[in-house]
Amino acid sequence: MSLKVELKDGEGSGNRVKVTHENAVFTQDTGLPPSQQDGSATVYRKYLSDAIGAFDMRVDGSGKSADFYIEAEQDYDLYIGSLSFVIADGGATLNVFGNIGALANGCELLYQNQLGDIVVADSLKTNFEFIRLCQGNPAYGNGSTAFRANNVAGNSEGYIPVLDFKDVFGLTWGVKLRKGSSDRLILRVNDNLTGVDEFTCIAYGFTRR
Repeated sequence: MSLKVELKDGEGSGNRVKVTHENAVFTQDTGLPPSQQDGSATVYRKYLSDAIGAFDMRVDGSGKSADFYIEAEQDYDLYIGSLSFVIADGGATLNVFGNIGALANGCELLYQNQLGDIVVADSLKTNFEFIRLCQGNPAYGNGSTAFRANNVAGNSEGYIPVLDFKDVFGLTWGVKLRKGSSDRLILRVNDNLTGVDEFTCIAYGFTRR
């Protein structure tokens, strides 16, 4: 003999869980956070920076690699949804980095967590390699000016690719940096980049209690 079972809200509202004709629990994205969790998350925006807080990544990493990173917060879980890069230099083209030529070793993007160093991308040697990592986001321009914006740093042209972790890797909330951990998201410079006009990266996401 089968039993009729209902799942109801335990707070006395009378709200019940519904089941579709295909025997799946019916859910709906309201586009808003649950009202009981208001204030549990807040926006996050920060430059990737080195150990002393400098975010200008135009450094000489050819002799000793230089790391620029976002690290975990002590009291909150941190989710990085996207990285916004700026690579600007006068006369920049896709097949070089800035306009100083293709890099010898290239930059690396690493996700460092309890499993060790996870290589997101390595050998980022040209402007195009950064754009390819970001799957052409944002896409604009055409021909020789494809993906290139004018006057990004003073009068210098630049590329501004955005790596969206949800779109590229399917991570709904982005890369998680666990509170109180040694988790980091790192951009490692392995070449001399002092010749370009700008090289920076801003991380966007949210923190959650």
